[in-house]
Amino acid sequence: MMTWTQLSLHGFKERFFSNRMKILWPLLSMFILGAAWGLSDPNIRLPAQIPLDSAYSILYVSSAFILLSATLGVVFVSFDGISRDRISGVLDIKLSQPISRNQLTTSMIISHWGAVAIPTVSLSIIAIFIIGERFEQYPSLTEVMIYLGFTGLVLLWYTLIQLLASSWAEDMGSSLALGLGAWMLFTLLWLLLTSVVAGLSGVAVDGSDVERWSDLQAQVDLFSPNGLYHLALETQIQDVDQRNSTFSLVMATCIWTIVPWYLLARRVKSMQP
Repeated sequence: MMTWTQLSLHGFKERFFSNRMKILWPLLSMFILGAAWGLSDPNIRLPAQIPLDSAYSILYVSSAFILLSATLGVVFVSFDGISRDRISGVLDIKLSQPISRNQLTTSMIISHWGAVAIPTVSLSIIAIFIIGERFEQYPSLTEVMIYLGFTGLVLLWYTLIQLLASSWAEDMGSSLALGLGAWMLFTLLWLLLTSVVAGLSGVAVDGSDVERWSDLQAQVDLFSPNGLYHLALETQIQDVDQRNSTFSLVMATCIWTIVPWYLLARRVKSMQP
């Protein structure tokens, strides 16, 4: 009988050394290291509200490239995490093993999350050194821990979303469609959804009511993993007006971590071999 740690390690190795990761590694390197190299150029000027005047502000801006690459990588690594095993019959074998369903769920989550989180965090650490050497300033230890910690968390949230989609889908195609649809909603269409909410709330979206728009956007972003990720990273930027309390950020982080995990655990418990 394999323990949940052995199952996690076995699943991690299977995904970490898969052909998908051979494609994902170069993409992650290009996005994460390329962003760090380019944004740390002292002569760069960006049309943004946050000036690149510190090492951490560069890290903050470069986090957008993690959302474009690493989170999408989670989708492609995890989209068949459950549906493929169900089709092949491997899931029936796993469910019939003398191991609790909670431990089985944990092993699934860790193996899929770790396959993308370890490369992403490793490349992010290299990116920090690139920024430090080129910008001649390093972020503080607290800033680094928050950056790496929430980078790991946002990848965990997408892993949970994708595994939930895979558990509900009848085949691998529909699982990929559900996961990719969620990624597109949070990454590409969230601003449009925020604009719709603003219109329904009577908040102008043409820039004439910046304060109300910023307040609404900060509240709506709590319901998005991408938005919460950036809100958490913003807490270390001195010149940014924090429109959410620390309590609301902590609560949103706990909800995004616990609720999907609980739903996935219940879903796995309900499956019959």
